[in-house]
Formats: sequence, structure tokens, C-alpha cells
Amino acid sequence: MMTIDPMRWGSALALLAAYGGLCATLLRRPKAAPAPALEEGDWLVVYASQTGNAEYLAQQTAATLNTGGLQARAVCISSLDPAALTGATRALFIASTYGEGDAPDSAARFAGVTMGSDADLSQLHYGVLALGDSSYTNYCGFGRALDAWLGARGATPLFERIEVDRANGEAIANWQHQLSHLAGTSDAPDWEAPAYGQWRILERTQLNPGSIGAPLYRIALAPRAGALPDWEAGDLVQVCAPRDPDLPREYSIASIPSEGKLELLVRLQRHEDGSAGAASGWLCLDATPDDTVALRVRTHARFRLGENAARPLILVGNGTGLAGLRAHLKARIDAGMTDNWLVFGERNAAHDFLCRDELLGWRDGGQLARLDLAFSRDEGGPRYVQHVLAERGDELRAWIARGAAVYVCGSLQGMAAGVHEALESALGTETLDELAAEGRYRRDVY
Repeated sequence: MMTIDPMRWGSALALLAAYGGLCATLLRRPKAAPAPALEEGDWLVVYASQTGNAEYLAQQTAATLNTGGLQARAVCISSLDPAALTGATRALFIASTYGEGDAPDSAARFAGVTMGSDADLSQLHYGVLALGDSSYTNYCGFGRALDAWLGARGATPLFERIEVDRANGEAIANWQHQLSHLAGTSDAPDWEAPAYGQWRILERTQLNPGSIGAPLYRIALAPRAGALPDWEAGDLVQVCAPRDPDLPREYSIASIPSEGKLELLVRLQRHEDGSAGAASGWLCLDATPDDTVALRVRTHARFRLGENAARPLILVGNGTGLAGLRAHLKARIDAGMTDNWLVFGERNAAHDFLCRDELLGWRDGGQLARLDLAFSRDEGGPRYVQHVLAERGDELRAWIARGAAVYVCGSLQGMAAGVHEALESALGTETLDELAAEGRYRRDVY
């Protein structure tokens, strides 16, 4: 699944360690609790993250301040209650933008409730690092809105807002410079991302021959030497294509390590002139088993199961979004978890029912409690996954009442918004916001 998302970028610039992923200790910590009371002089580093980039940068930011002898800690914006904010005197905000200018899911409640308040923040000195992609209309939309709100509530900026356009190394260097100034030290932690490994293609199979859509391939890879790296369902890879090495592409991992290979679902992209996409063309057409694929695994904390591992799971997606969902299903099935409900959509059942035999086998074997399909171009269409959710409102509410979590993966345009509206209609806006705040509603859309 290719995603230079709203907030999935790529860059070979070493300064942007956001693409190195979070460290294992960070990713395996328990669900965040509300931020504890601040001591005078403490620095609060608040992140609003979707795919982990802002969270990683927040951890590095806090570490840099601590290196200079300051007391700093990073907290998710979802755990930042009004009392903690009004009690803070120094705060740095690292804010991703999602979709066309929206707040990340983790910041939905903050944007809708806290930023709608008239809190007095005249005691607060702050800085904002806004992460964005200028190819979208509302570039850095949430970061800009957050900066404007803080200023309107009386907070004083420590320096002008810094905006990062899809991995701009100069912007990250500017942020590091400001941190060094605040901390009074140039001895900052290493922010460099890990190097790419050397991989090779083991298998490549087209999953949709005869489709009216672009070809979609299931690609299995393995390291050229050594063992498979460790990863969890929900994680990503970055692929550095020879034709465009400065802009890596990210894909969801469709397999788990116990399967002995790293699998991707990749749709072949074509430009207006008919040429193939730099990464998808390399993976789907050009690379042979003798070629080396430059690849590294990146953890994706927001789409891992984490504390949801023991819950019933509702998985919703379309197209190549099946990759991340398939990995979750495989991990749960191997762990003996069977309360799994998959809602999947594509174009035609005859040509686009991806992983058909595997999914039907899991359903018939009882490992997949429910499988609902929506094929938009078949007779009686258009029918999409959001229509399935609207029709299954009673079942949806029953699963949520039993503690289920909802994971959505696939297209940002159309699918993600439609699914969100269907969930709001079935569950209510307040309930859906609560699920997002609790980490029971997670999205990986692009």
C-alpha cells in the first residue's frame, strides 16, 4: 500500500529520523495515561501523530531538552487534559496534519473540544513544529490551526512556527537548532534514521488478472543475508527505488514474521504519460530475484494492536488496504483469536476478490467470524464498505458493546470518509470520539 499519505512521507535525508520509526521500548509501552502534574520549569512536548512520525520527533525533542539539563517529557495530545495545558508554562507541539487539513485521529477530541474552549493560556510559552505535505490543499492545516489557537488564547510563541514539507531536512535542522538554543547545548542525541537493508524478491503474483483496475501484485521478499527483522502486524516498510532514491515509498506489511517472508500488496501506478511509478514499477515489473531491493521496516505504533489484542476486532478496508488487515487477521488467528469481522471492498468479485481462497478458508474454518464483501462494479452497485456498515448497524453496535476495536485501512478519498460517516451514524459522534481517544478506532488511510 503506497502512502505518501496525508502524513506518510519518505525521505533519504538523514536528518529526518521520523522515518526510522520508534524504538522498541516506546512502541511497547502501555496505553497513555493523562499527563501528570507539571513541576515549575518542566517542558511539555505534545505530539499529535497518525503514523508515528510526530511521536518519534517528540521523543527526540524531549531527549534533546533533557540532554541540556531541562526536565521534559513527551505526551500524546489525546492524554492532554485542559488542566495540564493551563498549568504548563513551556510547551512544544509537534503536529501532523491528516487528510485535507484535518487533525490526526489522536487529536480529534482536542481539536473539537479543547480548541473550542476559551482557555486562558497567557502563562504559556510555546513552539510548533507542523508536519505536512504541500501537494495537499490545506498544507499543515492542523499545525497552523493549533498555532493560531494558542496565540489567540494568549500564549506567547518562543519562535515562529516551523513547517516541514514532506521530509524537508532544512526544516528539521531548524527545529534542532531551536532546541539546542533552548537547551543551551549542541550535544543533541542522534536523530539519524537506520540504513536500508538489502532484500530480494522471492515471489511476485498478480492477484487481479482481468481487472478493469490497475494490476495489483502480492510480493514476497526476504533479506539477502541474515534473518528476517522483527515486526508486528500493522507495521510498514520503506522502499528506496533506484529511479527516485530521494523519495522512498511506504507500504503496509501484509504478513507476520512467523510466515518466513515479508509480503506487500502493491498496485502498479501509472503516470499520465504512461510511465510506471518509481517504486511500484520497480517492485511489480522491473526488479528480478537477482536485483537488490533497498528496504527497511518502520514501526507504526498507531496501527498495531497493542492493548486491543484481546478485544474483538472489526477490520474495514478496500484495495491494497487489505495488506495491513490481512496481517492483523493472520496474527490473531495464529494466537487463537476468532472474534474477527472483516469488511472488504473492491471492484468486481470475479477479478478483484483479493486473497479469496485464504479469506474464505478462514471464514469456513471459523477463524473469521464474519466476512462482508462489497464489489462496487458488480450488478446492483455501486456498493462500498460504508454501505455494508450502514446495513449492519445492529451488529456493529453489538460488537462495540462487547468491547470491539475498529481498524480501517485503505483509500483516504471516498472510503475513509464514508466509513467514518457510517460509524458516526451507527454509533454516534460522541461514542466514536471516545473510541478514538481510547485507541479503539484506528485508521491507516492514504
